[in-house]
Amino acid sequence: MSLFQRWFGRSIDAPRTEAEAADEVAQITTATERTRKSFFGQIAALFGGALNAQVWDDLEDLLVQADVGVNTTTELVKRVKERVRRAGVKEPAEAQQMLHEEMVKILMDQDVPLSQTTKPHVVLVVGVNGAGKTTLIAKLAHRYLDKNQKVVLAAGDTFRAAASEQLETWGARVGVPVVSRGQGGDPGAVVYDAMDVATSTDCDVVIIDTAGRLHAKVNLMQELTKLRNIIRRKMPDAPHEVILVIDATTGQNGVLQAKAFAAASDVTAVAITKMDGTAKGGIAFAIAQEIQRPVRYVGTGEKMTDLALFDATTFVDALFAREQ
Repeated sequence: MSLFQRWFGRSIDAPRTEAEAADEVAQITTATERTRKSFFGQIAALFGGALNAQVWDDLEDLLVQADVGVNTTTELVKRVKERVRRAGVKEPAEAQQMLHEEMVKILMDQDVPLSQTTKPHVVLVVGVNGAGKTTLIAKLAHRYLDKNQKVVLAAGDTFRAAASEQLETWGARVGVPVVSRGQGGDPGAVVYDAMDVATSTDCDVVIIDTAGRLHAKVNLMQELTKLRNIIRRKMPDAPHEVILVIDATTGQNGVLQAKAFAAASDVTAVAITKMDGTAKGGIAFAIAQEIQRPVRYVGTGEKMTDLALFDATTFVDALFAREQ
């Protein structure tokens, strides 16, 4: 099955051409260069000799160091060892292929196809300050515009200083309107206004920024519940997506953030930013396993186009790709 066939129809920004899919493969391969040359390169090297107890111990150590996490690592190695035992595998290359397949499975177990069935499609973006929420929103808006979809942004983070102004700046760069009431404004009123604008101007997509405070789950729950209720006054089945933004460079702290937000809100998918800035790309596996949500997007760089639709097989292939 080709990349185009695997990805076709998986997201509201599909369909894409073969060339677009290939470009995203190149993005992911480049963004994972550090982790491929470090931990996952060492993992591949483990399977260059005989299979023995030391190989499995070293594999566990490297996976944990790569931010796969203790729980996910334990489960992953257990699955691979059991497959190797049942099949009577002796060849290291065959065992490595089983590892590859189980890593893909961990990511794909959470994968849920997404299609745009209502208009406007409402996306709520959550995550702590500094994770890259605003940049992710701008990249998403650019992505939708590139598919000829009308977009409106809502500056719902009225708590952080200059958050609204930052989103307005990005909106101007992308070329999409931003509904804002500035710092200290009522985020609920911002969302209500944005939904009004979207319906009155026949917008395809509404993307809503939210405050990135995580000081108490109860406060987070109350604020997000309030915003969701306001959205549903305008559209009962919205929001259609709640995307959690996690900074890949934060490692296991990012996994803790993911758990907190998943417990406090109806997270539907995860976007991992700054993947190009870390040698520990294993965070994707830890998040997928720990919060049982799919990774939807990967931030692969600083340019507006540096946002790739996540594909499990492509991601794992990139981690183990041989350097040319």
